[in-house]
Amino acid sequence: MGTPPGLAGRWRRLFAGVLDWLIVNVISAPFSWSSWEYVWDRSRGAWDRYPVEHTFLAGLVAFLYFWLLHAFWNGQTLGKRLFGMRVVQDNGAPITVAQAAVRQLVETALAWVCCVGSLVDLGWILFDSRKQAVHDKAARTVVVNA
Repeated sequence: MGTPPGLAGRWRRLFAGVLDWLIVNVISAPFSWSSWEYVWDRSRGAWDRYPVEHTFLAGLVAFLYFWLLHAFWNGQTLGKRLFGMRVVQDNGAPITVAQAAVRQLVETALAWVCCVGSLVDLGWILFDSRKQAVHDKAARTVVVNA
């Protein structure tokens, strides 16, 4: 397939993504604290403190931000809206709730592969004729000019 007209530019996608992640980090900051848990250490015969990070809650905030905004806000996040883009199905129809969930689940799963997954996911945009990341291909979506 050739490059369909109206696809959003790679640089705008990058800047919108950076803005979205800044927003997510501000929103999830209260949920990403570290606390201490007291645990009995048998080898020493004493109580010891171990750090417990609450990154699952921060990740949940990020997942919900991207999934809900893409699904219920015209395929846009705050960053995409500011940079004039939106996510649609590869046939141009509005994105469905299920597609938004698949898109975000794949992106999240790839991010958990020790950063390499995120590099492959986002790097795919550079070589794909339709400027699709791996998570776009999995959900059958494209990012277009709004």
